[in-house]
Amino acid sequence: MNSISKLAILLSIFIVACQSKSSDISSKVNISVSYSDGLNLENLDGRLLLILADNNNEEPRFQVSYNVNAQPIFGKNIDQLKPNENVVFSNTDFGFPYESLKDVKPGIYYVQALLHTYETFNLSTGQTVKLPMDNGEGQQWNKSPGNLYSKPIKIEITENAFPEIHIVMDQVIPPIKEPEDTEWIKHIKMKSDLLSEFWGRDIYLGAHVLLPKGFDEHPEAKYPLMVFQGHFPADFGGFRTTPPDPNMKSEYSDRFGVEGYNIIQQQEAYDFYKRWNEPEYPRFLIIEIQHPTPYYDDSYAVNSANQGPYGDALTYELIPYIENMFRGQGKGWSRFLYGGSTGGWEALAVQIKYPTEYNGCFAACPDPIDFRAYCLNNIYEDDNAYFAKSNHNVVEIPGHRDYLGNVNATVKDFNHLELALGDKSRSGGQFDIWEATYSPQGADGYPERLWDKYTGDINHEVAEYWKENYDLRYILERDWDKLGENLKGKIHIYCGDMDNYYLNNAVYLMEDFLESTTDPYYDGEVAYGDRAEHCWNGDQENPNYISRLRYNSMYVPKIMKRIMESAPKGADLTSWRYK
Repeated sequence: MNSISKLAILLSIFIVACQSKSSDISSKVNISVSYSDGLNLENLDGRLLLILADNNNEEPRFQVSYNVNAQPIFGKNIDQLKPNENVVFSNTDFGFPYESLKDVKPGIYYVQALLHTYETFNLSTGQTVKLPMDNGEGQQWNKSPGNLYSKPIKIEITENAFPEIHIVMDQVIPPIKEPEDTEWIKHIKMKSDLLSEFWGRDIYLGAHVLLPKGFDEHPEAKYPLMVFQGHFPADFGGFRTTPPDPNMKSEYSDRFGVEGYNIIQQQEAYDFYKRWNEPEYPRFLIIEIQHPTPYYDDSYAVNSANQGPYGDALTYELIPYIENMFRGQGKGWSRFLYGGSTGGWEALAVQIKYPTEYNGCFAACPDPIDFRAYCLNNIYEDDNAYFAKSNHNVVEIPGHRDYLGNVNATVKDFNHLELALGDKSRSGGQFDIWEATYSPQGADGYPERLWDKYTGDINHEVAEYWKENYDLRYILERDWDKLGENLKGKIHIYCGDMDNYYLNNAVYLMEDFLESTTDPYYDGEVAYGDRAEHCWNGDQENPNYISRLRYNSMYVPKIMKRIMESAPKGADLTSWRYK
């Protein structure tokens, strides 16, 4: 541990100690948890979570966060737990924002336990790992079907006593109902041979497919494909065949400071339906992909040592499957990628790693695309991810801000919450999925840590692996002599200059490289939104809360221009242009 880490951890402990008045109860904390034999379950593996909330507005499991609204949560691994077998939480179990139960402030709390269940995977690499299988919810531990939980109970913590309590988990989260097909939207699932081999069990990929107007009436038509990348979609979003519900109660959006945002969302979805049916509107297939992994709500759409060949599975298995089923053109010139945040990184990464299989990407507010600006960390030069370099002063590195620069969470906050939710990159959180995607596989079968999750000390050997395989700016610069000709005119990147996660810093570095390319010139676009937060996507005319609802139509003029300029001789440019 370097000197910065030692000083920082000591300071953190001191601050927590000063905030808490309950040091006298350090030897009295004793909370036990079990699950009911009435559930007819046995020998369970997983992460047992204990959550405390200082209010009863909703269940504690729905109040966990990394920011200033964080409620206390503590976690520990369990193996082969039997019904009615007690698991005891004590001062030594790690938590966030308090590292120990003894530090929790006195007061009234509502307490809940939840078991995030793990399954065993026998990987093709020879290792055996225990991970949470997605169960149709998109890797959300507090909503995952099959997870056990208790009903909240009310307790009081005083300055001198932590109540000794026993919690019984007697509830199971029920299965999620799958969406039904409609005239416009179809839902497909297919078994991936590539992924099934890697994971040692059947793995399925899914997609929601939006059909163009006149699909059944024009059997001769073959369509271009637009791939909307992003987090796990429960159904195809932003498409509605009826006007907004007149009886819907108006809701205020805290994020955007807008009244009636739920009504605006429905109106935008209906407006897109009307545009989709206009006589001159190009006829496309649009898909939203479901590709959750045992580590996150999606795979990041690239091949990975820890998650398997998702890039190949999506590009060479799922997309051809959809094109064959719904009469896609099935050629690289006719496929386009777009998305924001995770989807923005995916759109750019897939275009770079499969340069001839797609004809353009529109990457909005992408996750870090240059690891010299991994949010506010430079993973190649910094020694510690949580604290700025200093001989004496301890300054935590910010992790989240608003458009005015007000910080409400640090990098350490994100990571310590994830550490409470699960070790070995199993939290389902943002930093853990980057690690699961970009890191080499460790000897134990789990991802190698980029940094020590507790102290923040960076492992530069792992950073070099990230650089060679997933640093998109570095890869472009290293391989431009091989990639440049096939990427010319295909790269479009958009980001707000006040992105909440500081993602604009990496975009600046990418732009510096792209604008300096001369052989050939990249001939694409990089644009910024003034004072725009996450997830600005290139719309200079409308506020972010509107443009974020228009992904499926806003890039169409640029896509059409690209098709007309780049489609090969003899390409079908007419069968899908009916009115």
